[in-house]
Amino acid sequence: MKAFLLAAGLGTRLRPITDSTPKCLLRIGSRTLLDIWLDALAGVGVREVLVNTHHLAPLVRSHVAARSGAPLVRVVHEPRLLGSAGTLVANREFVSGEDMFLAVNADNLTDFDLETLVDAHRAGGAIATLTLFHAPDPTRCGIVEVGPDGTVTGFVEKPTAPPGDLANAGVYAFAPGVLDLIEDPLPKDIGYDLLPRLVGRARAISLDDAYFIDIGTPAALARARDEWQGRRAS
Repeated sequence: MKAFLLAAGLGTRLRPITDSTPKCLLRIGSRTLLDIWLDALAGVGVREVLVNTHHLAPLVRSHVAARSGAPLVRVVHEPRLLGSAGTLVANREFVSGEDMFLAVNADNLTDFDLETLVDAHRAGGAIATLTLFHAPDPTRCGIVEVGPDGTVTGFVEKPTAPPGDLANAGVYAFAPGVLDLIEDPLPKDIGYDLLPRLVGRARAISLDDAYFIDIGTPAALARARDEWQGRRAS
């Protein structure tokens, strides 16, 4: 199994922290977000991960080069940001021949068991399986409506009048056929451009009581560092 670790964002809301450190290399405790994700992916049998870069790319490449052990990491630089969906389709040969692949946003922090997602995707038979959490502010997230059988029945990105609080957690299992739904021109975003096309075709599962936070602001970063350390110690 292979995975995309989407790590090319500028981290503008985290400035000035991200003026010198790419968001994926921010440390939570003793480890970077990048390493937390790579270790989690290796733990569910992912053998190769594609990491996309843009902002401060040499730092990410050097960090990856210093790692050892699984998974194998391929770093792909984007001189022009392709968007999260654009990265997938621009590197479709990476998952050629795979029956499924994972894609995760490197700027989220969670202790969700990825094996649950892999098992649900393989059992469900859908083209995509999304993960959801209850958002404290649904206007800042991609909100997903789900039917009784787990099928995605609606999706809206950052709505002014949210239909609920079930939000996209940015952790996906995809069948390679999903790449055929991403059209030129790029950039294209998973939330804005791909997920609306998966309504009625994708399934969703909940993160349940797993920890989850979007490391998007200095306040969120400080909170994650405090809460993650306490969670690890419990």
